[in-house]
Amino acid sequence: MSELDDLAAFATLIQAGSFIRAAGQLGWSKGQLSKRISALEAGHGVQLLHRSTRRLSLTAAGAALLPEAQALVAQMTRARQALALLKDELAGPVRVTVPVSLGEAFFEGLLKMLAGDYPQLTVELDLSNSYRDLAGEGFDLAIRETVANDERLVARPLLTMQEITCASPTYLAVHGVPRAPQDLVEHACLLNSHYGGGEEWRYHQRHELIRVAVAGPFASNHYSLLKKAALAGAGIARLPSYLLHAELREGRLVGLLGEYETASTALYLVHPYQGGMPRRVQVVADYLMAWATRDR
Repeated sequence: MSELDDLAAFATLIQAGSFIRAAGQLGWSKGQLSKRISALEAGHGVQLLHRSTRRLSLTAAGAALLPEAQALVAQMTRARQALALLKDELAGPVRVTVPVSLGEAFFEGLLKMLAGDYPQLTVELDLSNSYRDLAGEGFDLAIRETVANDERLVARPLLTMQEITCASPTYLAVHGVPRAPQDLVEHACLLNSHYGGGEEWRYHQRHELIRVAVAGPFASNHYSLLKKAALAGAGIARLPSYLLHAELREGRLVGLLGEYETASTALYLVHPYQGGMPRRVQVVADYLMAWATRDR
């Protein structure tokens, strides 16, 4: 324990009037409290108390120290109250870092929520596929595919992302509908250049791995551009499920090869461990969890 703790214990002891009552207020044993007061006295080379079986009384040194110890306790109380108010305040900045395509998928709903319910919040959304040091760079929340064994961070499962093979009705009307992964070799496929080996698409069926070499007129490292190309009828794309809810529901894109499985990726909502999340951060975290789970 620090000397500040000992000074606070000294002030509590004098206010309580006995070691037993003060120890109960502090959550210590009577012996622990007695040792801390003795350590405070030894540290300053003075006697602070006259101890007897009936009562406690202050020495001259104790009487001189008591107002300072009481002022310290009052200051600590004000500091805790100020932090509690800040923690409960629904105002101020919230810094969030997420993968590019994921941020593009949810940011419109986030803007509506802020404008409607939390106008005092300011969200800074960092769209990046690069690793960010949350604590070092001052981020409150992150969405990540992998969670390192870092005791400074808390991770909660957010969603499982699965790629869906899809194309526009216009493309399919002209080029036909692939019935099996092997049929893709006859189609224009839109490739993701972010991942190595993007020219090979893999599918699973009944524990069988199917590898298909694909080619096409367009490649990009950006899922949103690949989706635009698919909507424009440029070819067949493999896109994350979270980007396609509206397009599939409205029929602007058609899901293909649904009986064949593609690899899935777990995504996590991550935040620095801080003993309790400020309300302004909790509001954004709750929105992200709701966005990930609701039927969009």
